Amino acid sequence: MSKGRIKKVAGPLVIAEGMKDANMFDVVRVSDERLIGEIIEMHGDQASVQVYEETSGLGPGAPVESTGVPMSVELGPGLIKSIYDGIQRPLEKILEVSGTNLLSRGVEVPSLDRDKVWEFKACKKAGDKVEAGDIIGTVQETEIVSHKIMVPYGICGTIKSIGDKSAKVTDKVAVITDDKGADHDITLMQKWPVRRGRPYKEKLPPDRPLVTGQRVVDTMFPIAKGGTAAVPGPFGTGKTVVQHQLAKWAEADIIVYIGCGERGNEMTDVLNEFPELIDPKTGHTLMERTVLIANTSDMPVAAREASIYTGITIAEYFRDMGYSVALMADSTSRWAEALREMSGRLEEMPGEEGYPAYLGSRLAQFYERAGRVFTLGSDEREGSLSVIGAVSPAGGDISEPVTQATLRIVKVFWSLDSSLAQKRHFPAINWLTSYSLYLANMGAWFNTNAAPDWMELRQEMMNLLQDESKLNEMVQLVGMDALSAPDRLKMEAARSIREDFLHQDAFHEVDTYTSLKKQHMMMQLVLDFYNISLKALDQGADVEKLVAMDTREAIGRFKYTEEDKLEGAYKKILDDLNGEVQKIISEKEDF
Repeated sequence: MSKGRIKKVAGPLVIAEGMKDANMFDVVRVSDERLIGEIIEMHGDQASVQVYEETSGLGPGAPVESTGVPMSVELGPGLIKSIYDGIQRPLEKILEVSGTNLLSRGVEVPSLDRDKVWEFKACKKAGDKVEAGDIIGTVQETEIVSHKIMVPYGICGTIKSIGDKSAKVTDKVAVITDDKGADHDITLMQKWPVRRGRPYKEKLPPDRPLVTGQRVVDTMFPIAKGGTAAVPGPFGTGKTVVQHQLAKWAEADIIVYIGCGERGNEMTDVLNEFPELIDPKTGHTLMERTVLIANTSDMPVAAREASIYTGITIAEYFRDMGYSVALMADSTSRWAEALREMSGRLEEMPGEEGYPAYLGSRLAQFYERAGRVFTLGSDEREGSLSVIGAVSPAGGDISEPVTQATLRIVKVFWSLDSSLAQKRHFPAINWLTSYSLYLANMGAWFNTNAAPDWMELRQEMMNLLQDESKLNEMVQLVGMDALSAPDRLKMEAARSIREDFLHQDAFHEVDTYTSLKKQHMMMQLVLDFYNISLKALDQGADVEKLVAMDTREAIGRFKYTEEDKLEGAYKKILDDLNGEVQKIISEKEDF
């Protein structure tokens, strides 16, 4: 263990001398208050330490002690339902210990509760051969999450002893003898350095979607299981609500939500909402499968930089159990700002807009840890980790460095548009500027599992929206009356797509989530209106009467139809539509 002294203090950056035996990324304890920090630069015997707590009052000469280990997280039962800060300190436990809402300096509380007793159920027996990643037993962590206890990385051999028992996270539940005859005690808990991705056997292609129940996402710009997406948008466009919706409804077993430098009231919304939200798949609250990492804008800036690594390491751990995990990072812009601040204090050469030159590579290291994989272990287990990062470009300018660096890495871009938000169109994802590069890979899945004509209908809708954009320019010049009847109908069909399909009310009990079956029916209804009306035009029907049909209101209201009443409502609307169109055609013939 290396011990040194403070030479200089610059905000959260501390320069310590006498640290020649320490290593890069070692965790250190600073001053007699034992503030936690991490070595981020070495020059001879001088170490630059990024301190994750408030440094006011520190001065030269105070002791600095290296622990000799890198920044690591504790992984084991007790993660679910927990609320951590950026370096995995349990905020609720700290509140109990300190008795104040303010995060006390130097407080040392273990990340996982050392006193809680868990019921370990063995699924292997003495004499079984095991390797790293094999599941040796389970703990029922919450009513819906079975926590799988895995053989830690680097250990393989024969189980010497194991059995069902009540155990704390630090208690021995099994002993494994390796090939050299050495015994390894296995506890319910393991540690992993946050800056190193957890290993896996094989990465799988992104060919199946992460179904979210959000129509503009699932139909227009889907994200793959194990995929990456960015949600950039200016203030007030609904980034956080989009992320909340995905956390609530995405087809994931585990949610890891990182509030990275966001306003305290937004994290309060999450903390208040999630325990009350009933998960439709399980009937229990959403917190029963959620880990929250709260590192709000008033917390020490350096801990922001660590928070996304802490979150993604926890997410990878659940992925290795074979779960589908969705990670929400809100927002990576605040993380990049922390990176910029620390880079400035290290006096590094600044890149564009003052961000460090390595901004792009750090973002890539984070997003590249997503994926759908075969996990380690002798049994074939598939897990996935999907990463969705919100980006908050200053003034909504997506040409700024963080957004541009993110877009070079991620495969899905949900472009939030302030003009749509001002028109109260939510989610305010712009259908003309957003994209998903997973579409080509997942088209076959949608056509096989959702509907045979899914991709065809989606393309037809996109064509109508793009045509509307071109026609709008003409309308602004010469007015709607100058359009031909087919173009007028096209404009109305596109309006129906926008208002009836793409607009979705996150706070409506039915409309907040739409199954793929219902999304397909909604696509069909909107396009049936267009195609049937187009044929009627050829038979001489009046476009104004077609546009003003009563059935159009029923098509718009179909999104509020409950899942168990879809078939009847769909058939009635279709029958009414055909009947009304026939009536308009016959009126023309009578005339």
